[in-house]
Amino acid sequence: MRIGILGGVFNPPHLGHLVCGQEALVQLGLDRVLLVPVGEAPHRAVELDPQTRVDLCRAAVAGDERFGVSRVEVDREGPSYTVDTLRALGEGSGGEDDLVVILGGDQAAELRHWHDPAGVLSLAEVAVTTRGSVGPEEVRRRLADVRGAERLRSFSMPRIDVSSTLVRARVAEGLPIRYLVPDSVETLIVERGLYRAEVGAR
Repeated sequence: MRIGILGGVFNPPHLGHLVCGQEALVQLGLDRVLLVPVGEAPHRAVELDPQTRVDLCRAAVAGDERFGVSRVEVDREGPSYTVDTLRALGEGSGGEDDLVVILGGDQAAELRHWHDPAGVLSLAEVAVTTRGSVGPEEVRRRLADVRGAERLRSFSMPRIDVSSTLVRARVAEGLPIRYLVPDSVETLIVERGLYRAEVGAR
C-alpha cells in the first residue's frame, strides 16, 4: 500500500489539513493518509497534551476510511523526529508499504535542517504542495544538493487560509469556528472547554 504521512501538532486539526491530505491521496495515488500528531516537538512547546490532540485528530477523520490516525510519535519518548517515525512505520508494515511524507512548501524548504534529512528521503517519497510563497520548484532549488532530493514529488491543493492559531484565537474570543474545522472537532472543543484560556492569543 501507498501510505501518506501527514504530521503536525494538530492543535487543532482543521479543514486545511484534511483538504491537503485528500489532494495528496488523489493526485499521488495513495491508498490511505495517516494523521500523525507530534508527541514532543523538537523545537517548540505544545500547550495541549498529546492525547487530546490524538482525540481531536480521530474526531476529524471519523467516518472517512481514506484517513487514519497514528500514535507512533505520541507513544514514543523523546523528540518526535520524522526519520524515526518512518522507520517505526516501515517496521510495523514489514517494509511492505510505500511511505509518502506530505509537506507544505514552507516546511519542505527547511528539510535540510531536519534531523537526518537524507534518512527521511531514503525511507519515503516527500510530496510537496505550495504553502505561503514557497512552492515545489523553490523547494527543489533549495534542496538540490541534499542526497535523495530527486525523490521529491509535487501536488496541488486549493489555497485555504485557515490555521490552528486562527481557530484557537476565535475560540478564545467567543467567535464561531464552524466551517473552519469539522463539526466533530468543534463539538470536542466545546465539550472539553479547549482554548478558552488563550484570550488574546494569535
